[in-house]
Amino acid sequence: MGIRLVVVLIAALVLCSPARVGADADSLLRTALAQVGVTNTYDPAYARLDYPGGDVPIDRGVCSDVIIRAMRGVGVDLQVEVHHDMRANFSRYPALWGLNRPDSNIDHRRVPNLETWLARKGSSVPITIDAVDYLPGDFVTWRLASGVPHIGIISRQRSADRLRPLVIHNIGSGARIEDVLFAWKINGHYRWFSPAASAVPYPVPASENENPA
Repeated sequence: MGIRLVVVLIAALVLCSPARVGADADSLLRTALAQVGVTNTYDPAYARLDYPGGDVPIDRGVCSDVIIRAMRGVGVDLQVEVHHDMRANFSRYPALWGLNRPDSNIDHRRVPNLETWLARKGSSVPITIDAVDYLPGDFVTWRLASGVPHIGIISRQRSADRLRPLVIHNIGSGARIEDVLFAWKINGHYRWFSPAASAVPYPVPASENENPA
């Protein structure tokens, strides 16, 4: 009886691990794609947000807001998750902004903080230059030529030559889906879902499978 209870508890922990949030990557990708054509402005201004569930107006935001909104589609509030972890482990996070305590209005909207949180959750996977290693629902971070951090989500849609997955991101003109995986130096690669959950294909209309860039 005791052994059976242990097995059940282990199974429950596995099913509730970060890689198992949601049935698969579809909900995250749907929520990310729903921002395309709706979020049309890049706006990095500091804003006071409600807590939890705070957000800037849906018509605007930065690259991290694409991820924040998409993760809420699978029941993960990054505002809360990052804030809680920073309160308990503030020294583990980058000291780039001259702060001496967490700020729930902005911490989760900063790419280096998301990189740290994802790594601390065990979501890091190797960075490669092989497109097949990047699965739908994966998060990728870059450093632009200027050194500015950037983040996006790997989609199921493919580039015009079918060689690369497109990326859902906001780099200045609102949320878009574009062929930019290897456009800049990759700084981080993170997988929240299990490979099996991310890799299952689903039919994509031809209009969604074209590279709009």
